[in-house]
Amino acid sequence: MAERSTAAVDVADNSGDKPLTAKADEATTDGTAEAQDAADTDSQEENEEKAASKTFPAAPDLHSGHKLAGRYRLEECVTRLDGFSSWRAVDEKLRRAVGVHLLPADHPRARSVLAAARSSALLGDPRFVQVLDAVEEDDLVYVVHEWLPDATELSALLSAGPMDAHDAYQLVSQVSQAMAAAHREGLAHLRLTPGAVLRSSSGQYRIRGLAVNAALRGITSDGPQRADTEAIGALLYAALTQRWPYESDAYGLTGLPKGMGLLPPDQVRAGVHRGLSEIAMRALANDGATASRQEQPCTTPDELAKAVAAMPRIPPPEPVFTAPPEYQRTTYQQGTYGRPAAAGSVVTQPVVPVPPAPLQSRTGRALKWVVSALLIAALGLGSWQLAETLIDRDDNSGGDPGSTQSNPENNDPPPVEKSKPVPIVTAQDYDPLGADGSEKPQSIGNVYDDDPSSYWHTDWYASAGFGNLKTGVGVVLDLGKTQRVGKVDVSFLGGDTSVELRTAGGSTVPTGPTGFDKVAQGSGTQVSLKPSKPVQARYLLVWLTKLPPSGEGNFRGKVSDIKVTS
Repeated sequence: MAERSTAAVDVADNSGDKPLTAKADEATTDGTAEAQDAADTDSQEENEEKAASKTFPAAPDLHSGHKLAGRYRLEECVTRLDGFSSWRAVDEKLRRAVGVHLLPADHPRARSVLAAARSSALLGDPRFVQVLDAVEEDDLVYVVHEWLPDATELSALLSAGPMDAHDAYQLVSQVSQAMAAAHREGLAHLRLTPGAVLRSSSGQYRIRGLAVNAALRGITSDGPQRADTEAIGALLYAALTQRWPYESDAYGLTGLPKGMGLLPPDQVRAGVHRGLSEIAMRALANDGATASRQEQPCTTPDELAKAVAAMPRIPPPEPVFTAPPEYQRTTYQQGTYGRPAAAGSVVTQPVVPVPPAPLQSRTGRALKWVVSALLIAALGLGSWQLAETLIDRDDNSGGDPGSTQSNPENNDPPPVEKSKPVPIVTAQDYDPLGADGSEKPQSIGNVYDDDPSSYWHTDWYASAGFGNLKTGVGVVLDLGKTQRVGKVDVSFLGGDTSVELRTAGGSTVPTGPTGFDKVAQGSGTQVSLKPSKPVQARYLLVWLTKLPPSGEGNFRGKVSDIKVTS
């Protein structure tokens, strides 16, 4: 048994919340209150005194139906805490659900919330719930982010029971890789709880509240990488055991027995995967106490991601065979028809009505002959009409006598599938060759909002070839799932623009343009990008390769509308 690290990072909320790594916070990201038991009476009283001494401006007194910026209509308040409120809202311009955080402009955390939201928006990583807008106006500061109605919180998944080894492996692998990418850009989460991790219907995990949730609650840390690593270890521990790896209960999970220290997951629950149990302990015990004497603790998300990648891959469980229900014999089959009854047994047969006797008289025989003659005449007439129809069809075909209609048995080509619009689920700017990896993400939604007057634009460049700084920039379109793509129509403003269509069918966006397959190219203001044959893809990259002049001595691309058809 490993001892719990006494040097684990205790990230405290300025408002007096308990340490993040030791106890759950009082409210999850989506506003579900989680009551916590105090570790001892002294710490509880101390926290209450701190909370009482900290005062915040009242949360904005808004109501359902209030509209921000003329487009974000508030629907339901899900959190009201420390002078801010969080809402489920509707973006009436793009006709989609969004989330909104609201706080007064004079709130002591308003500046840090705006800075965190804008930094998170610049990351543009699809593994995180995206920040769509961060605005200060009319004495209000509000942050707009994606709302994923088809995703399920990890806390809800864990309420149904512990995960199998494959699901837990996917959780720690995807979350650690995402947080490693965020920390490489200088961003930390500091509030990775089961309510901040979502699993989509496709099985992909997404993290919400990067930097923003901590800023809203005033959470800071001297060791953000260690804090996030330990939080990922706690999530893995909970996924393997359905227990919270601390003595206090949290997020609907029971804590560990008091006074026992940090027990490895495979000692808490039978059947836990040994490799994942050691990974959880290496992430949680960050001060040298590990589950294996041969392995060092993981102190950063990058180290944790590499440790998970070095494990043998855990395949999904084999599908469980469900036997069909036992065959139920009918009353007729259960009877004694065709076989003798057992000695001494009494079999009750159903009463069957006796059919009337056949017509044996002369009149009966005549009636049978008449009915037979009528049936023969009807069959003959039907056959004659069918043959006449086939002859007329051959005469009117106008082709060779030996030609036939399309038939798969004759190796004829199948009928052409009718084109139809393919909806764009979301879009993001794509600038992997730039210094900051971002290209005007704030207006990216304008490329598929059905408004030809709105547009997304690139930065200014000294030449049509991006001032020799890069070979292109673009927009990645997410179709939600792999679909048939026959054509992509792109409308530009400002002049002729050269563009390529590139596709990718995997579950993640490639990290560079060479990860996409180039399928079409064109130039102009109304460009129809049509592959030589329809392709199957989920992600489409509209890749600008030459920009038009802006009239001010510089060059800039403007995309006003993109339509996808199958």
